[in-house]
Amino acid sequence: MNTTKYRLAALTAACLLACAPAHAQQAAPDPDQPTGARVDHDTVPKANESDIAKESENPIGNLTVLPFENYTNFQVGPNKGTQNILEFEPVVPIHLNQDWNLITRAIIPVVWNPDLSPFPSVPQAFAPTDFSAFLSPRNSGNGITWGVGPIAQLPTATSPTVGSSVWGLGPTAVVVKTTEHVVAGLLVNQVWSLGGVEQGPGGKRYATFLVEPFFNYNFGHGWFISSAPIITDDETASGRKWTVPLGGAAGRIIKLGGKLPVKFSLGAYYNVVTPQYGAKWQIQSVVAVIF
Repeated sequence: MNTTKYRLAALTAACLLACAPAHAQQAAPDPDQPTGARVDHDTVPKANESDIAKESENPIGNLTVLPFENYTNFQVGPNKGTQNILEFEPVVPIHLNQDWNLITRAIIPVVWNPDLSPFPSVPQAFAPTDFSAFLSPRNSGNGITWGVGPIAQLPTATSPTVGSSVWGLGPTAVVVKTTEHVVAGLLVNQVWSLGGVEQGPGGKRYATFLVEPFFNYNFGHGWFISSAPIITDDETASGRKWTVPLGGAAGRIIKLGGKLPVKFSLGAYYNVVTPQYGAKWQIQSVVAVIF
């Protein structure tokens, strides 16, 4: 009888000891999975790559992001050539007080054009610069953040074939929903030229509308997939005015030297709607430094 009791006690103890490590392993969180915590300049060094990825995917997030985005457009113009656009798109948040942030964003493009004859063109030029500023609350509820403000188009074009020499101004807004693995939202803006002419000498009049729905899913270890089609309407163009792409990208954030986060991504988009001489499809590559 005593032997049976000892055997039962030993068996029970062995089961408990065997289950304890498994239970501890299940309970311990994976340090490389998204935690849902917000990341800012002070916490970047200790944050994992997935949390940094989520914060950098928010257009009005807490991090300074310095991305170089390259767009290679295929079948552009009457001769179906290849166009390349390299954009420097710095995002810099400014903490105004305990309740409000001001997030500044710029798009500074350099364009390499194919032969567009019989239309005038130059092989390389700077295009107009877009600058926007979003006023956004620092504390959000239910994972939802928003921002509103002005957008200005600066006449930095070095050739009239890549953009107008007239200043532009309009409103812009963004709303973002963040969950444990997902960052999704919508960015819109409308820009009208402040003067300009339809034809002849002088800067060209323009009116453009942009809407960018975006969706990012973060898997852990810094890996993510995304889709952010830039849908535009050139309201003063003749013929077809809309560009509507479909596609996506994949990428990863790594910490160089274990400290400096850098984002790499590669994607492709097909334009299901495009102006007569617009690109048919596009390859997008991104390298961004984050801090």
